[in-house]
Formats: sequence, C-alpha cells, structure tokens
Amino acid sequence: MHALHPVLLWLHLLGVILWIGGMLFAHLCLRPAALELAPPVRLPLWCGVLGRFFRWVWLALALVLASGGGLMAVHGAGGMPWYWHAMATGGLVMAGVYLSIQRGPWPALQKAVAAQDWPAGGAAMNQIRQRVGFNLLLGLLVVSLASLGPLLG
Repeated sequence: MHALHPVLLWLHLLGVILWIGGMLFAHLCLRPAALELAPPVRLPLWCGVLGRFFRWVWLALALVLASGGGLMAVHGAGGMPWYWHAMATGGLVMAGVYLSIQRGPWPALQKAVAAQDWPAGGAAMNQIRQRVGFNLLLGLLVVSLASLGPLLG
C-alpha cells in the first residue's frame, strides 16, 4: 500500500460525508419543516441555507475529486476494480449535476428572492430540489457500490 493511501482515503470519505450528509439533511429534514413557512419567509431561508451549504459542497467536491484522482493515480488504471470505475463515473455525474444547479436554478433563486418574485423563486427552488434529490440518490448508490463492491467481486 502506498503511504498516501490512508490520507487520500480519509479526505475522500470526508468530502463524501460532507456532501451526501448535507443533501440528506436538506432534503429530508429542512425541506419538510420549511414547507410550513410562507414563500416570503421560506425562500430567503433557503437562499441563506444553500449559500452556506454550497460553499461546503465546493470544498467537498474538491476533496472528492482530488483524493479520488490521487487514489486512482496511486493504484493505476489496471489496479482499479470495476466498482472504482463505477464510483468515479457516478461522482463525475454528481459533479455535473451540482454545476448545473450553480449555473441555472441557484442564480435564478437568488435573483427571484432579491426581487421578491415568489413564484419564480418557488420554480427555481423546485428545480434545485429535484436535482439535489437526484444527486442524493446517486450519491447513496455510489457509496453502496463503493462499500459493497468488494463483496460483489
């Protein structure tokens, strides 16, 4: 085992925990509670929460991509089992979905909240919710593959 392997693995897991844990909390805990609030309260709350969370996602994304790339480099393409390839593909898809949030509905939500355009803000928030939900499911699948892959062969 390469000396960097434990450090890279720890950084990788830290990034995954930050990202997936944050999505799980937002989607399954905060969202149901926030739905009880009126749009003029709910949407600015989401802007504040997501603004903070997205800074952590950028860090998590950097950790996951850099450490994952480092782990692949340490092991070489020939030394990687099939589930590592599946994990890398899933992680890149998740990164793409996150970037699509950053380029589309996130700025639209910020703009709508600043203009107090609650219908537009609600539409943007719905797009974010759908993409976060997809990324959460994909992230859980990727973690399952990473964890169970060695048992599956």
